[in-house]
Amino acid sequence: MIITSQTLQVGGVVSFYMSAALVMVFVNKAVLNNSPDMPLFFLMVQLLIAVALLHASAFMSKRIEIPQWDVQTAKKLVPVVLVNIVGLVFNTLCLRDVEASFFQIARGLVLPLTVVVSSVHTHTSPSKKVVLATAVVTIGFLIGVAPSASVPVTAAPSLLSLFYGVLSSLFIALHAVLIKISLPYCNNSTIQLAWWTNVGSAIFLLPALVFHQEHSIMYSKLTSENWSASVFIWGSLVTGVFGFLLCIAGLLSIKVTSPITHMFSSAARSVLQTLLGVWIFNDLLNVNRASSILVILGGTMLYTWIKSNETAPAPPRPPIDLESMGGDKTTSEEEALVWEVPEKYAEGKD
Repeated sequence: MIITSQTLQVGGVVSFYMSAALVMVFVNKAVLNNSPDMPLFFLMVQLLIAVALLHASAFMSKRIEIPQWDVQTAKKLVPVVLVNIVGLVFNTLCLRDVEASFFQIARGLVLPLTVVVSSVHTHTSPSKKVVLATAVVTIGFLIGVAPSASVPVTAAPSLLSLFYGVLSSLFIALHAVLIKISLPYCNNSTIQLAWWTNVGSAIFLLPALVFHQEHSIMYSKLTSENWSASVFIWGSLVTGVFGFLLCIAGLLSIKVTSPITHMFSSAARSVLQTLLGVWIFNDLLNVNRASSILVILGGTMLYTWIKSNETAPAPPRPPIDLESMGGDKTTSEEEALVWEVPEKYAEGKD
């Protein structure tokens, strides 16, 4: 077997994406375990680090352009910014309150809700095959959240944490739709939209942080000898940097690989995340949870396969002998040039 440079490139990008995603989940969980009463402060630090890294990248490369502050643009981007920060808050609260191995199950409705939101937005109905795939994912979610006698009370997720997970999934679905609407306001630049989103999210998060008095909690912890500040500080730095890298890794993974390869790498990451959660945090993994993860992954991969086939380009038509057809030559040439342009496949985030 000959390993080409393209194979190495794909392998490198997939490994980079999986590593960045795993680091994000587990370091986030470690910080939230260390400081469960400061989720908003932790999120604020991550947003500010992302903004700082965007400015540093723009300083090093002229290809990265930071937008100028414009009130009219800011007003137009309020919906996508609000949905982004609310989704991030619910995502953080969900990760704080559930085990790392259960996090994927708690957010298992991302795909079904994305299909529903997209259908409502476009006023179209999904195909029966897509409905089947989303039904499989939903069944997987229900298997995971169903009460089980083998789960001790301390490991069982609360209804509130599941509520956080469902809302996080819903806002992820809404965010995917709003990104497409908001990009034209940012000159169709994802970098500029990322800057507006992070800056705007930090501005909207600040009042909630103050209202929740997390700044006072941070001051109390800094003056306390029982709190390990190094976990919070290093965790914030690592997750801030890797969160920035994860955006790049996700884009590279979709750009360099096919959607199916990208989805299989995400599936492998999910399995690794579960196993590492059991190993690092001593998370519980029973038959229900393992079955739930496998069913969710199966439904997600089925959906990816269906969408890849639905959007595949039509095979080239065979050459047409216009003279032998005996018809009008101009009309036949026009018919021969009709091509069905496939809808661009858009991959959604975990």
